[in-house]
Amino acid sequence: MTAPPNVTHAAPQQQRFLVLFDFDETIINESSDDAVVRALPGQHLPDWLRNSYREGHYNEHMQKVLVYMAEQGVSVDSIHSAVEKIPPTPGLLNLFQYLHGHQQDFELTVVSDANMYFIETWLKCAGVRDLFRKIFTNPASFDANGCLELLPFHSHSCSCCPENMCKQVILREYLAGRQKERGGAPFQKVFYIGDGANDICPSLALGPRDTAFPRRDFPMHRLLLERQQSQATKFKANIVPWVSGEDIVDCLKKIMEER
Repeated sequence: MTAPPNVTHAAPQQQRFLVLFDFDETIINESSDDAVVRALPGQHLPDWLRNSYREGHYNEHMQKVLVYMAEQGVSVDSIHSAVEKIPPTPGLLNLFQYLHGHQQDFELTVVSDANMYFIETWLKCAGVRDLFRKIFTNPASFDANGCLELLPFHSHSCSCCPENMCKQVILREYLAGRQKERGGAPFQKVFYIGDGANDICPSLALGPRDTAFPRRDFPMHRLLLERQQSQATKFKANIVPWVSGEDIVDCLKKIMEER
């Protein structure tokens, strides 16, 4: 799906709903980091590098991976090509087509622990970059030697999230900032679409009018089911598991019909 040229954003006060997307295994159908590693001559990392990962320090680990790839002669063009070839998750382009047709109602953002180069490259290739008002992710750019330099997004005090990113902090700050920019008017509903364990924390900030869309049988879905069963923490938002982007379209259509 290619978005028509010159996509314009509707006036902020007209958009009633906010949709936040994760990227890896949500918009795209695999991890962008895994896809890019296949650009290596042997298509995989050596054991010493793979085993150097420390829990909660993935950003730091990926910085080392990108340095190693540059040392192995992986070019900028090879990385760019690898990102562009990543397949979308089933039905996601149909979801973007639907949201493109209803830009007056939906404001879109990406909140991802991937990086800006991968996300911008893929969204532009798919023709949907202009649908998104904001991308929250780790900064990344090529240095003079052709190495993709990756940085952490921010620091935070959340004990549940990786050291470089708490998506709930991002969500809360964005909602507060946008409400101020909109003259005090909050979004009527917020939708969070994700798949991973780090998508639980932002989902806990959603209210009873909002909806969390966990990809069915992925970590976010399994962890939400465990929370519901244990009732340790009451989850306020509606939960709608999805397999295809079409499932999300169907839900959004019903919400649109409620107005």
